[in-house]
Parts: sequence; structure tokens; C-alpha cells
Amino acid sequence: MPVDITIHAKDSKAPVFAEQTAHFTQWILNRLDESSARVSLLLVDDTEMSWYNETYRGKTGPTNVLSFPMDSETDVGLCALPIKELGDIIISVDTASQEAQNAGETFGQRLRWLITHGLLHLLGYDHERSAEEHELMYAKEQELLQQFTLTRRRGMTQLAINVDHVATIRQARGIKEPDPVSAAAICELAGAAGIVMHLREDRRHIQDRDVRILRETIKTKLNLEMGAAEEIIRFAVDIQPDMVTLVPEKRQELTTEGGLDVCAQKTKLAETIAQMTEKNIPVSLFIDPDPKQIQASLDIGATFVEIHTGRYCDAITEQERNHEFQLIEHAADEAFQMGLRVNAGHGLDYTNTAQIAALPTIEELSIGHAIIGRALFVGLDQAVREMREIVESAQFVNFS
Repeated sequence: MPVDITIHAKDSKAPVFAEQTAHFTQWILNRLDESSARVSLLLVDDTEMSWYNETYRGKTGPTNVLSFPMDSETDVGLCALPIKELGDIIISVDTASQEAQNAGETFGQRLRWLITHGLLHLLGYDHERSAEEHELMYAKEQELLQQFTLTRRRGMTQLAINVDHVATIRQARGIKEPDPVSAAAICELAGAAGIVMHLREDRRHIQDRDVRILRETIKTKLNLEMGAAEEIIRFAVDIQPDMVTLVPEKRQELTTEGGLDVCAQKTKLAETIAQMTEKNIPVSLFIDPDPKQIQASLDIGATFVEIHTGRYCDAITEQERNHEFQLIEHAADEAFQMGLRVNAGHGLDYTNTAQIAALPTIEELSIGHAIIGRALFVGLDQAVREMREIVESAQFVNFS
């Protein structure tokens, strides 16, 4: 394998995914016309990096990245090798994580920059040589990183509105108002790209009538959230929504509390997906940001995964939120690289949506409670427009 990765920072709080890191490193090598060259990447903690920094540079303490190019011109043994050896890059995961936090960016963004920076050093770029070299190297780094982002961006991230809680208010009185179908029409006029309804087995909010009427009147697309229960499956096959999102469902929960355990339910979920596929209904699986669940979703034929953002939204400390965001970022990247389409949602509001919306691999965000709650004060049309502005503006903000 041209990219050889060794991780010595397994206790770091920053998640490092070897396969994704190797994929990115190889992508950069391809862009630099070095696709057949070999590079060694060592990810360490601050303690080990301090040793390398003092041993090879005579400097105390850790640094973020060190590059050790191979000198194939003077080493006869290297010249005889069948593959070009570029050298070694050492990165401190601890320092990279702290720098990312200080810069207001994600760990993934910082790691990608350090890899790019290290590879350019191996190829002869040196920002310390002169001001001109510094500008040249910086420009090349930005060019490569922007190209990588563009390869992952499918287009503008869309906003889908979940109108379940309009029905929750209606069902509290057992009357006909407020009508979630009318609410859906207002959301569409305000710019929503889709409407989400969760038809639960206990019919605690959305009713069959709501879904049937919306199916006939919707102008955008209908995403039907549902558990994999036979009665609901038959209903979905009958009305044929634009897509189905399978979610876990427990009678006692107030709202969906976590992602599907696809690994433990592969047979049942695969059968449900097959039934939907037969009717040309794409299926999304609502999952936690877990590589195992992503792989299982791919294995059983899902078209989409919707990454559960609940733990990110519920995080108390900035450190905890950064960690949860990094898991979402890596999960979205991994799913995208596998060929799955990626949505996200749960718990997103007017204060925490922008960072998720800025992720280039996410196509659509599903948001409900925050928008319906905001609508009590500013009206539903304005609440949707405000959230849409956050989602659309985030894609032009450089969080790095």
C-alpha cells in the first residue's frame, strides 16, 4: 500500500480513522502526480512527538508535524527500489487537536492540512527558506484542500422540515387544528426542500390521514420516517413517499433517542429495504456516527444514511461537542466515500446547525422541533426562512 499509517495515539480524545486518513493522503499524492510513491505516516501523542522534536531538531516540547524526506539521489539502495519512497511524516494528534480547537476548526480539517503540509515538505517545498517560498507553499496547500472539499460537495445542503410537533399540539386537544399538512405548505413556500413526517405505531402525533393528504399535495418531496413494523411498511408501500427513513422506535420514548442498530438487525432491515426498492422508494437508515453501522447500512442496500446528531447537540462542554462533531464529520466522510448518500438530523437548532451544515458530504438536514418552537414567536414562515439562511450561509463560511 503506497500510504503506510501507524497510530501510536490510541488514547487521544481526537478520533483518528486510519482508512479515511490513508484515502485523503493518497488523494493528495494523486493530485501531486505522485500516485505510485510511498509515504509513511506516523500519528503520535505529545510525549512521543517531544522526543522526535528534541532528538532530530534539538528543540524542547512537541510540535505539530515533522517531515523526513528520503534522499533517493544519494542513497544507492533507494534508487534500486521498484517504488519511489518519499519519506516519513510524523504528526502529533494531541497538538493537532489543540490547534484545531484554538482555530475554531475541526480536528479533521487540521489533520488534513498537516498531512498536506508534510507531503509538500517531502517534495521539496520549504516555507522557512524565504518569504516567496512561504507564499508558494501556502498557496499550494490552499489549492489542494479546496479541491478536496469540492470533490465531496454534492451541491447546496438542503433543509427538510419535520412537522410532527404541529400534530403533537393538535393531538393534545384531540381536535383538527393545527393541521400539519397546512404547516407543510407554509414550510414549502418559505423555501423548505422537503417535508418529514414520522408515522409511529401508536399514532401519537402524525395520523394516516396526514400522510395521505400530504402525499397528494406536496410540491417538494415527502420523507416518511417509520419503524420497520409490518403495518407501517404496508402503508408506506401503498402511498409511496419520495423516500423512507427507517428509525428505531420505542413506545415510552418522547422522541427518537438514538440510531438504529443496523448490525444487529441486518436481516429484518434488508427485507424492508428490498420491499421499498421493489417500489422504487429509496431508503435512508438513521444511525449513530459509527463506522460499523455505516458498513452494515451499505451491506444491506441502503441508499442514504442519516447521521444522528443528538449527542453533538446535547453536549455540555465545548470539548465534548468538538469530539461529537469530529465523529459526525468522519462518519459522513466515510459514508460518502463508500458511495452512500448522507443526511443528518436530530436536536439541531438555531445555535448549533451551522457547523453541521458546512460539512460538504451532507446533502440534507432534517429539523423540526426547533423550527416549530421558534414559530410560536415569529411565525412559521419566518422561522423556516431564518433556519434556511443559517443552512445556506454556513456553506460559504470557512470553519477552518
